[in-house]
Amino acid sequence: MAVAATELGWPSYQISLVERWRGETHASHEDYIAEEAPIALLYNGEPHVVMLATPLDLEDFALGFSLTENIVANAREVESVRAYQRLEGIEVRLRIPEMRCETMADKGRNMTGRTGCGLCGARTLQQAMRRPPPVGRGISVPAAELTHALTELRIHQKLNRITGAVHAAAWIVPGEGIKLVREDIGRHNALDKLIGALARKATDFETGFVVVTSRASYEMVQKCASVGITLMAAISAPTGLALRLAEDTGFTLVAFARDDSHTVYTHPQRLLHKAAL
Repeated sequence: MAVAATELGWPSYQISLVERWRGETHASHEDYIAEEAPIALLYNGEPHVVMLATPLDLEDFALGFSLTENIVANAREVESVRAYQRLEGIEVRLRIPEMRCETMADKGRNMTGRTGCGLCGARTLQQAMRRPPPVGRGISVPAAELTHALTELRIHQKLNRITGAVHAAAWIVPGEGIKLVREDIGRHNALDKLIGALARKATDFETGFVVVTSRASYEMVQKCASVGITLMAAISAPTGLALRLAEDTGFTLVAFARDDSHTVYTHPQRLLHKAAL
């Protein structure tokens, strides 16, 4: 059961009356403002981390975060997820095998994660720079499919369309287009939500690819590779650390993906282009 923010009394946006100026003229308008809320994740009753996130699709977020942070090995290990409205924010309680909680004691994350952070709370370099195993062979994607997905994605960004403030992560299956989109004010959260939603459907992560409306940072590659996704396209720039991780894990990283242009940085064999005449 996906947890809707409206059921918990915390909206995903608010409406404010603003004055919009153009030169020396102005007019009053209603503006839609994206919300972010403190989301506390507790495992077997023990607090682990508080993240600032858009209060939508919280079950997907909790599951995706648990998978990409290597807290659980697969979706079946999350026995239950329950969200509760609190005065200060939203509490999401997960029940996982006790042995997983014992290994979490060494992670020591217990702190607030800001909207834009990816490595918040890691105490050691080893925790922060987890290296996923090499990804599988994955899929072959005609470049035209990526171009079509980039155009189609705008239609699916419902919250961003009215607020202009949230990121999206989309799952695309070649020949079928965009199958699923998740939005959040934080790019990592949007990706965790997408991965969680796919895991709940027992999706084979080698059958599609991801498009994100953000830069291609290390932790975005890390999250994808950790579950077996083999290709990610980002609309903005990559970082050097992201490139090194993508190269090491066999991951195809595409950036500056906009309209009909893109740049392939690593393992280009998965993105198929028509030969130039």
